[in-house]
Order: sequence, then C-alpha cells, then structure tokens
Amino acid sequence: MTPLAEILRPQSLDDYIGQQHLVGPGAVLRTLIDSGNIPSMILWGPPGIGKTTLAMVISNTLHRPFHTLSAISSGVKEVREVIEKAKNEEGSILFIDEIHRFSKSQQDSLLGAVERGIVTLIGATTENPSFEVISALLSRCQVYVLKEFGESEMRQLLTSAVNHYASQGRTVEIKEVEALFRISGGDARKLLNAIELVVNNSPEPTVVIDNQRTTNVVQQNLAFYDKQGEMHYDIISAFIKSMRGSDPNAAVYWLARMIEGGEDPVFIARRMLIFASEDIGNSNPNALLLANACFDAVTKIGYPECRITLSQCAVYLASSVKSNSTYMALANAQQTVRQTGDLPVPLHIRNAPTKLMKQLGYSEGYKYAHDYAGNFVDQEFLPDALRGTKFYEPGQNPREEETRRQLRAHWKEKYNY
Repeated sequence: MTPLAEILRPQSLDDYIGQQHLVGPGAVLRTLIDSGNIPSMILWGPPGIGKTTLAMVISNTLHRPFHTLSAISSGVKEVREVIEKAKNEEGSILFIDEIHRFSKSQQDSLLGAVERGIVTLIGATTENPSFEVISALLSRCQVYVLKEFGESEMRQLLTSAVNHYASQGRTVEIKEVEALFRISGGDARKLLNAIELVVNNSPEPTVVIDNQRTTNVVQQNLAFYDKQGEMHYDIISAFIKSMRGSDPNAAVYWLARMIEGGEDPVFIARRMLIFASEDIGNSNPNALLLANACFDAVTKIGYPECRITLSQCAVYLASSVKSNSTYMALANAQQTVRQTGDLPVPLHIRNAPTKLMKQLGYSEGYKYAHDYAGNFVDQEFLPDALRGTKFYEPGQNPREEETRRQLRAHWKEKYNY
C-alpha cells in the first residue's frame, strides 16, 4: 500500500509547498529552473521539508532523465553505473539522498562526471555540507538552504490529506492540531505518517482527529517511526539537552541509545564539538580542547573503541560549568550587522600598505597597544555609529567573572562592565 506521504508528493512547482525563498516567483532557484539551466546543487535542511521532492519536481519540470541513489545503500560501483548510463542521455540529473554519508572516495567518483556535465548532481543532506562534502565537489555545486515548515505549510499539508481521503470516500475531520504539530516538529513526512496512522486505526466512517486520539495512536506505534529513523533527531536533541542541563547520567544514557542504534560516531563527536563552544565557551576553555581531541580520536580509531572516548567527552561536557556568553555575543553582533549594514571601518584602524592610503589618512592616529603601560590604550575600534555598543556579556561563572574584572579595568565607562 502506497504511503500517504508518497501519494501526496507534489509533481510540479505549482503544487510544491514551502521554500518560497527558493522557488517562489522571482526566487533564485525558480529563475534557474524557468531558464532550463540549473547548476549542480546541494539541498541542505532538516528532514521532511521537501528535498527529495524538489529534486523530482525539477526533473519533471525540465523533462530530464532522473537517477536516484541513497548514500546508505549505494557505493562507487552504483555511481559509475549511473554515470555510464547518463553518457547516453541528455541532461541527466543524479539525485543522491543523504550525500553526507558518502565517503571521500565515493564523492571523488562523482567529480569528473559533474565537471564535464555528464550529470547534474542534486545532493540532499541534513548536515552542514561544509563539513560533509569534499571541497572539490562542493566548489562545483551551489548550496541551497531549505527551511523547516511553519504552521502555514503544515496546515496546507493537512488540507491536502483531508481532500485526499475525501476523494477516497473517507471523511476526516481535524478538530485539534497541537498534537500533530508537536509530533511532526516541522517534518512533513512525520505529519502525514501520523495522520495516516490515526485514520488507519479508526474503523468509523468519519474520523475525528483530536489531540487525545493522535497521542494515543502514535504512542502505540512508536516503532513505526523508529524503523524509519525518525527518532534520530529526537535522541540527539535529548543528548544535547542533557549535557546542557549538566546531567552526565542522562547524557550517557542517550549516548548509549545512539551507539546501540548504529549512529555514526563522527556525527556524535561533531555535535559535542559544537556544544563545547555554544554551551560552555570561555567558562571552561578546556572543554573545546577535549571535544576537539575526542573528534580527532574518533576519526582515527573508529568504532567500537571510540565509544569509550565519546563517553569520556560526554561526561566531561555534561559536568562542566556552562555559559553561552560567546554564542550570544556573536548572535547580538550579527543582528546589529543585519540592522546597520556595512558600516565603514574607522580610518585609524584600516590597513595602509600603500603611500596613497597613508595620504588618505588610513592608519593615522592608531595607537599600538604594546607601546603603553599594561599593553593597553583607550581607543575606538567600532564604527562611529556603534560607539559604546556592548555585544559580549561575561557569564556568571568563576572564569568569566575574572574576565569581567579585566574588561572593567579597561572599559568600565565605555561598555559598563
């Protein structure tokens, strides 16, 4: 029996839901599709937001031969077979799902065909392609970021599902949506799977879907999601939140769940490396060093031995003092940049490698800190429009309190430390 998510998969751009920043009227990818000349590309975004569907819609719209491979079950042999077939076709599209799981050698096998235009590659990934796709291949592709579905898109999916069942002579009334939205978490596939579960488990001719019914049915069928890998993102979320909450016991439990479930240990190590800066930062700089050493060890020794290193790092990170001050400092600065644009660099801190630049006042008045007592001298480093703007607020922990005292000695009046 064909799943509801597959039945409702859009076949054209007009039916495609979401990602209007890419495929809406006048958007960058829509313009390329309309021109008939698309580049090789990487579609990056969370699961269930239309990456595979978009690749298929592009193929349908341009009437191109479409080949699909999964990085989980395909290797260099399958890639070469598709490339040989594509040599006898015009404008073939090769779609690779979960391209982040391809090894370096597998990705290398794509380079020649992509470069010569034998295939147009469309890769889909939930992971940052800067980390997961080799630079030679990444440089030959455009990266398009797809966004998680919001309430508007999810309601469109609900309407499509209800209309489909009506066309099959089945009345479905969605009375409450909160449980459906909570379960799906912005994932269209999860949403449609949940609706299908509820409908299939309801013998009455008119199915009324409310929060209670949704919760009861889905809880009884959790394995349905597990075998499809849908719990992957929930468990890594629980792992991160346990470390953030300073609970090493829970962190080790969720780590064990991932290890027993066959999760890629490099993926786990990378998430801990991100966590070390985002959630610990300068409250304990050793956390980043240990997480980086863990990542290095995992890539060198592999599974199963690396599981011990993963546990050591997870316990250390969970037990460490926490601070997101540097993460928030950057977020505040980025927000200011978006609001104020490209403000000019003050002349006195500009580079002046040429005579003309010196004549224009570049670097004039700059004070070299090491020429002054304590290696510090009060001068302005921000654009004039942002004088006195404080982005970094030290966290309330012993190490950053010491940082605060140092900053206060220099910038008490200017930044109110």
